[in-house]
Order: sequence, then C-alpha cells, then structure tokens
Amino acid sequence: MTAALLETRSVSKSFGALRAARDVSFKLEEGARHALIGPNGAGKTTFINLLTGVLPPSSGEVLLKGEDITTMEQAARVKRGIARTFQINRLFRGLSVLENVYMSVAERVGAAPQMITPAGKRKDVIDESMHLLETLKLADHAHLTITGLPYGRQRLVELAIALGLKPVVLLLDEPAAGVPSAETHIILDAIDALPKSIGVLIIDHDMDLVFRFAKKITVLVRGAVFAEGTPKEIGANADVRAVYLGQATHG
Repeated sequence: MTAALLETRSVSKSFGALRAARDVSFKLEEGARHALIGPNGAGKTTFINLLTGVLPPSSGEVLLKGEDITTMEQAARVKRGIARTFQINRLFRGLSVLENVYMSVAERVGAAPQMITPAGKRKDVIDESMHLLETLKLADHAHLTITGLPYGRQRLVELAIALGLKPVVLLLDEPAAGVPSAETHIILDAIDALPKSIGVLIIDHDMDLVFRFAKKITVLVRGAVFAEGTPKEIGANADVRAVYLGQATHG
C-alpha cells in the first residue's frame, strides 16, 4: 500500500499535567480535502503545531510519505513540502502584496539572500509570484501594501505565500477567521483551484465552510480523536452533535 502523504501514529503532547494531544493517529492522503474540527480547547492548533514541527511530541511518530520526520525541525519540514497558514495572518504589513509573495518564492528557489536588493532584480521570481497572484485573483492588488487590503484579500495573500513554497501538504488554520461570511467563498474558490495532488487540511469553526470544503472530517475532543468520517456521517452523528451543542468555537 502507498504511504499516506502525512501521518501521525499515537502522537501525544503534554504540558506538565495537561495532555493537549492524546494518542492521535491520523492520515492525510494525497489530494485529500480534510477538515479537523472540535470544540474550544480540543487541541486542534496544538495538533497542527505537532505536524509542522513547532512543537515536538511527547510520544508517537509523525511521517511524511512514510518517512519519519518526528524530530525534524520546522524549516526542514517546509523544505520537504509542508506549508501552513495561521489563525492570525503574519504578513509584512508595510510591504506590497507582490513583495510578500516574492519572499516566499525567493526562499524556495534560493534567492532569499538577494532580498537586500529590490524584488525586481529577479525576473523569474517576479513572474512566478505574479502567476500566483493571478491564480488567486490578486494581480490587480500586486503593488498595494498589505495595510491597504481588505482582510479577506489579506488571507488570500497568506495562501499565495504558502503556495509559493510549492507544498505537497497545505495546513490551513482558520483561513476564514475575521473574514465576513459573505466573503468566505473567496477562500473556498481559491482552495478549489489548487492542484488536486496537494493534500489540504483545514481547521475552522465555521461549520458551513467545513461542510462545503471537506470530503473527510476528523473530530477532536480533549486532544483525542472522537469521530471521523464523511461530512454526511459526521453530520448525522448524534455524539458529535452532543459534543458541540452549538459551541463549535476555535481552539
């Protein structure tokens, strides 16, 4: 059998007496559109931090395409193809949209040391960056500073930065956080346009967005896998509904 794109085997994380992740075994398949949900404090962001190397697990294994990356540093995982976005965007607000994306592409192709010179010095990097902006319908905003963009467009810039790394795994931590509900389709349209080979894992408390996006859903409760299945199966699961009780907030 082909190894999962990204996998955890009995991963746990403790902070003193607090167990934020409890023996989590999880698989993200190639091309997956997978959602991770759970009530406040379920450990969702902790789990993403374990996948990306921000936090080391207390026990268990993390594998990328069957290779054990449990002790691999965060930067090395990025170079292996794991990219993420964050609950609160981490953009260079005084720089232009193009410059933000340029830095991501430049890092990937080894041109980052040249960032002391203007971005326009590397036409190949500019061209690739502009292609990403065109794909996400941001080209008209290329020369605007981040501070001049509506928040929904800022989330798309963050997605463009992640895609500039050419990931095989894309982890989206509340990509619609702070985006008006009328504009969440912008995020979903961008995800729909991604290459089908990329495995995408999304965390979000917006159940409408989750059920429109996901082909598979994993539910975390108190750091452990509570349920897993298709959106139809999760939606019909009385235990999942009882856990939420209308309180599916981020955590």
